[in-house]
Amino acid sequence: MTTEARPDVVPAPFAAPSTDESGWKRRHLLDLDDFSVEELDLVMRTTDTMKEVLSREIPRVPALRGTTVVTLFYENSTRTRTSFELAGKVLGADVINIAASSSSVSKGESLVDTVKTLQAVGADVLIMRHNRSGGPYLAARTAQCSVVNAGDGLHAHPTQALLDLYTMRGALGDVRGRKVVIVGDLLHSRVARSNAWALTAMGADVVLCAPPTLAPARLGEALEDRLPPVRVETNLDRAIVDADVVMALRMQHERMQGGYVPGAREYSRLYQVNTERLARANPGALVMHPGPMNEGVEISHDVAHGLQSRVEEQVTNGVAVRMAVLWLITRTGTKQARAAAKGAL
Repeated sequence: MTTEARPDVVPAPFAAPSTDESGWKRRHLLDLDDFSVEELDLVMRTTDTMKEVLSREIPRVPALRGTTVVTLFYENSTRTRTSFELAGKVLGADVINIAASSSSVSKGESLVDTVKTLQAVGADVLIMRHNRSGGPYLAARTAQCSVVNAGDGLHAHPTQALLDLYTMRGALGDVRGRKVVIVGDLLHSRVARSNAWALTAMGADVVLCAPPTLAPARLGEALEDRLPPVRVETNLDRAIVDADVVMALRMQHERMQGGYVPGAREYSRLYQVNTERLARANPGALVMHPGPMNEGVEISHDVAHGLQSRVEEQVTNGVAVRMAVLWLITRTGTKQARAAAKGAL
């Protein structure tokens, strides 16, 4: 993608969907557990517009000129952080990246004080990844700026679920009635939780699959209390039958050391998404993974890079989805923040 401006080429106008007509009211994006179908559809339509922007010869528009976006990450990240940074820059925002390890957090500064400091220096949107569940929620209660959850502890990763949904819709059309199997470490997966909310809201048949030690017994019950039924399976060979989408989750090496599974070899034997197992799914079933992948553990090399894989497409769509989120959030969040600040004077 070309990033250098050319004086002989003028960027085309930016025509985003009208949020006044959409009913978008959100100042923050913390999870998808209360999103309506209409809101999810709006994010998908806005992402279509953002993909058109990214396809231009000069993928730059001044839609967020004058807006300051700050990324604050308490955990390491490549895909999420980079895609948020690029999303902000493509839309013309000023983007400031802060790693907690190199900030005053390492000196003992509290989350609340860090948020207040960033707000004081002019942050309009704070994109936060935190190693503790609920970190972005605390920030949202403290900040007058908008807060976007880029992953918190074991709880939620809403923009990952949005880009996953967008990728599925791009290949399958409507996901209603489609069988989506998510396999891996459900116990510690914020990706699985946010995907379960989004996909069931859109009418997909979601099956969560994991070893018994990584599939909490009450997970399915808890989700079924507030969502269409989500089935929890412990046998992948049975779960994957007739699947339209198979999403493998990263098996974290520290979980293997913690006694949740006997080891990588045993886990791969029973839960790896490979060619033999994929043959049980529907022909042409999509293969997805939130990354980074442990090839040879939760997914085989040939499947990860095969014709059915949508892993690279997920990464590409991540930029467009996060552009859409920033656009929608700033339409309401900036207005609300300014009103709150005026009222405090």
